[in-house]
Amino acid sequence: MRAFYEIPISEATYQRKEHIKNEIKGQTKQYILGVDEDAYKEYLLERYAWEPLIIDFNNEQIEEPIKKKETREDRLFNERYTIDVYYFTIKFFFTGSAEIFRLRPNSYNMTSYDITINEGKGIVSFQFGIDKLDAEEFKRRKEQVKKNAFINLENANKNAIEWNNQLPAFISSTFNDIKSNLLKENDFFAAINLKVNNAANSLVTVPVIRKKIVPQPDISNKQSFSSVPSISEVQYQDLLKLLFDIGRGMERKPSLYKGKDENGIRDYFLSHLEFRYEGITATGETFNNEGKTDICLKNAPDGTNLFIAECKFWTGYSGFLDTITQLFDRYLTWRDSKVAVMMFVKNNDFTSVLNNIRTEIRNHPYYLRPNGQHQDSSFSYIFCLKQDRAKEVKLEIMTFHFYQT
Repeated sequence: MRAFYEIPISEATYQRKEHIKNEIKGQTKQYILGVDEDAYKEYLLERYAWEPLIIDFNNEQIEEPIKKKETREDRLFNERYTIDVYYFTIKFFFTGSAEIFRLRPNSYNMTSYDITINEGKGIVSFQFGIDKLDAEEFKRRKEQVKKNAFINLENANKNAIEWNNQLPAFISSTFNDIKSNLLKENDFFAAINLKVNNAANSLVTVPVIRKKIVPQPDISNKQSFSSVPSISEVQYQDLLKLLFDIGRGMERKPSLYKGKDENGIRDYFLSHLEFRYEGITATGETFNNEGKTDICLKNAPDGTNLFIAECKFWTGYSGFLDTITQLFDRYLTWRDSKVAVMMFVKNNDFTSVLNNIRTEIRNHPYYLRPNGQHQDSSFSYIFCLKQDRAKEVKLEIMTFHFYQT
C-alpha cells in the first residue's frame, strides 16, 4: 500500500460512523432496551477507536538482499546494458491500529512510499534497490525511503486521536436516539392498548460470531428469543475485509495460486475462516437449495446459513453474469441475505475488468442499486431474489488479480 495515502481520514471516519449506526440498528429491540448501556457503549468505543501507531525505529531488521539483473539504457550512446541491482527489505515492529497506515491525514505531505504490513506479527516494512555495493549509498537511500514512507505518521496519529476524542459523544447520541425511538414506539403501542410480545423478533444476531477480541455485552437471559440467526452488518463487513485481505495477500505470493484450480484457491480461504470466529463452521462444496456452494458459513449449533460465497475464474463478462445468476437461482433461499462472488482474474488488463464490472453489472435482471465500494477492487450491490423482488440481498463482488504467465 501507499503509506498514509490510500483513504482520506474524512472518508474513513464517515464509514466508521455508518458502521456504528448499522451495528446498533442491527440489534433487536429487546437487546437495545435491555442491555447495560454503559457496557455496550464501552464495547463500541473499544471496537471503533484507533490506537495511535508507535514504530520502533531504533531496532530495524535488514533482510538479506535479493539480487536481480536489470536492463538499463544509455541514451547518450543509445545502448542497452545489464547491471546487478540489490533489493533490500527493512522491517520495523509497531504497535497500534494497522488501519492508520492507510489513512491520508487532513494535513499531509504528498510524498509517500510503498510499505507492507504484517498485522498479525506487528511488522511494517519497505523495500528499495541500489545498483552498487556502497555502504554510504545504502545508508543514504535507506534513510530517504524511510523518511518518505513515514513522513505523514505524526499527522495521521493526530487525526486518529481527534477521532477517538469525539467518538464517545457520537456513540452515546446515536445509541440514545435509536433507543428513544424504540421507547416512543412502545409508548404508542401501549396508548392504543396493543400488547407487544417482545420475544417475537424474527431475527437475532448470533452473539458468538465475533472476533475473539472485544466481548460484546449480553442482556438478561430471562427473556426468550426467536432464534433464526444472521450476522450483523458490522460482522459482515469484518468478514468481507478478512476475505479481501486474504486475497490481496495471495496476489503478492503467486506460489499460493499458481497451478491451482478454483477448489484449491477456495480451500486456502476456508483455512483462514475456520480459525477466525467462534461458533461457526466454514465449509466448501456445501449443498444448499438446489446446488453446492463454494463457501458456506453456518451457525454451528443449528446449521443455519450465515454467509455464502461463490469462487470463479474470470472468463469474460458473460460468464461473470452467469455466476451471479447461478448463485441466486440455485444456492440461495429466502433466509440468505449476505453473499459474495469472488472472481480470480488472470487477464493482464485488470483495470479493464474492473471497469466492466462497474458499468455492466446494472444489466443483471436481479440488480437493484449500488451499495458503496469497500476497496479498489471490491464492490457492494443490492440485488433481489428471482422469485421475490421485495427480498433484498447484499452482494459483494470481490476481484483478485491472479496473473499467470
